[in-house]
Amino acid sequence: MVNKKWPKHTILAIAIITTWLKTYIVYQIGFSITIDNVRQEAILFLSPLSLLLFLYGLSLFFQKQKNKNRYLLAMTLVTSIILYSNVAFYRFFSDFITLPVLFQTDNFGDLGSSAAASVYPTDILYFSDFILLLAAVKLLQIKEENKESRKRHRKAYFVLSGAILFLNLGLAEAERPQLLTRSFDREMLVKNLGMYNYHLYDIYVQSKSQAQRAFADGSELTDVHNYVRANQVEPSEEMLGIAEGKNLIVVTLESMQTFTLNQEMNGQTITPFLNSLTEDEDTVYFPNFYHQTGLGKTSDSEFLLENSLYPLSGGAVFFTHGGNTYNSMAEKLGNQGYATNVQHANNKSFWNRDMMYESLGIDEFLDIQSYSVEEGQSVNWGMKDIPFFEQSVAHMAEMPQPFYSRLITLTNHHPFTLDDEDKLIDEFDSNSGTLNRFFQTTRYLDEAVKVLFDDLKEQGLYENSIIVMYGDHYGISENHNDAMAQYLGKEITPYESAQLQRVPFFVHIPGSGQGHVNDKISGQVDLRPTILNLMGVESDTDMQFGSDLFSEEHEEFTIFRDGRYVTDDYVFAGNTCYENGTGAEISQEYCAPFSERALAELNYSERIINGDLLRFYDEETGHLLGTEQ
Repeated sequence: MVNKKWPKHTILAIAIITTWLKTYIVYQIGFSITIDNVRQEAILFLSPLSLLLFLYGLSLFFQKQKNKNRYLLAMTLVTSIILYSNVAFYRFFSDFITLPVLFQTDNFGDLGSSAAASVYPTDILYFSDFILLLAAVKLLQIKEENKESRKRHRKAYFVLSGAILFLNLGLAEAERPQLLTRSFDREMLVKNLGMYNYHLYDIYVQSKSQAQRAFADGSELTDVHNYVRANQVEPSEEMLGIAEGKNLIVVTLESMQTFTLNQEMNGQTITPFLNSLTEDEDTVYFPNFYHQTGLGKTSDSEFLLENSLYPLSGGAVFFTHGGNTYNSMAEKLGNQGYATNVQHANNKSFWNRDMMYESLGIDEFLDIQSYSVEEGQSVNWGMKDIPFFEQSVAHMAEMPQPFYSRLITLTNHHPFTLDDEDKLIDEFDSNSGTLNRFFQTTRYLDEAVKVLFDDLKEQGLYENSIIVMYGDHYGISENHNDAMAQYLGKEITPYESAQLQRVPFFVHIPGSGQGHVNDKISGQVDLRPTILNLMGVESDTDMQFGSDLFSEEHEEFTIFRDGRYVTDDYVFAGNTCYENGTGAEISQEYCAPFSERALAELNYSERIINGDLLRFYDEETGHLLGTEQ
């Protein structure tokens, strides 16, 4: 065997195959990656190959076999270190490494013992490909290759490498559309792109963000500051501080849309409990409240709530700008002595929440590890909402008061599946299974909210709390317009589609007697100033684009992230100006002034995020740092 001449690319083939197979095996044993179907398994198997072919294939440009071998050994060692580092990190954090984590050196000193406990003697096997390649380099003799043959083989090799890359991306896009623009979950990226491609993508995202931030300075905030101050309104005197000192409970109603409230589906009431709240003496209900999320969906709704800034036009702020300086609602309430937390029965890394919540000043994140998920308590995207609320209220009963706790629901999420025992109404009968099931999961969420209220009363938390509930984003997309037209009994025009972006918003203050229906046109950007004013926390010096919905000065002008907008008179959608109320098309000149302002406001917000401009702002005084204005 030692004297046998092996084919000229044997060492390269060994390097690629051993690293490829080792990586796939590590995916199975080193990480808890969820695989739901055969295609996902195929993508997971294929995903490491394209980059390995490219990186290892660069050895073909070396003339001497010795240099090729040295390069391949170095690359095999590098990929092994990357893979093993993620395995060791995952053992402790149940997450994958990102660039921001690597730069958080202040935390490393506290992690020494934990890191040591995550290293096992058998971990040498994670370098098995390097060991096998080293043995092959020592033992095998390789045939020489002439110059012309080398060029021909090299060209064919990289064509193959490119073809496999596009095959991988095509399968990933089919399995998870908009994967790279909706980069909300690191596990999702690793599962579809592969570990090595994921790190390249992470480098690209973080480098782009850092470059924009590096060239920013405080002067860029001047125009934004002037715009925000010019559009500031005085809070409602009647509602200001009405919930001061009370616990604040904010509930995100996953995918719930307003068209389901106070309505029936084939003679069955869809949301009986929420319907009752729309007429409750202690509840203010906002029927013309719109979601303003972008590609970040639920995480964007959280971002809007906490900051009263618009999300980005591309990608999720939680993922791309998780290390920015923010002046969140949680931080302000924390400064008032509130214990702040988020409760969500999902993985902590989803939407990069574990990192983003630190930037938002949230004290504690109770993720799936804080919940006991018994048999039959999980469906679709995770823990069912009823047991989630039951355990969340138990958590709140142990919290120091006053507290600010956000509860993020899960069950009413695409593809809207339920166990039979949780189906409280029948399916709809359209040609869209998605819409048909949506009514059932919405009905379940309504029942879960009723359980939440009952449990809060039972635990003695109800009377001393304000309960805010809002829909995070649409559940039924425009892909199901035909089915929606069947349910609503009318054509879904761009005007009607804009109206379908309304999501529920409730403010429930036990014992207040302030219940009414507030018809003002509003959006998620208004949540922060409205809630803070109810809590008696001043926000007039904050950099926020929303305004108090109880204020008489609140302007009825709500901008969608995609540039559509709604005013009390007009709706701009599908590049068409409509009369609000009738849906009749009218001249563009009516919408033109609002169109210009909508674009400016979105750009101002994007400028703040991309440049991390709030680091140049003193929220205590409302002054730009380094100025006296």
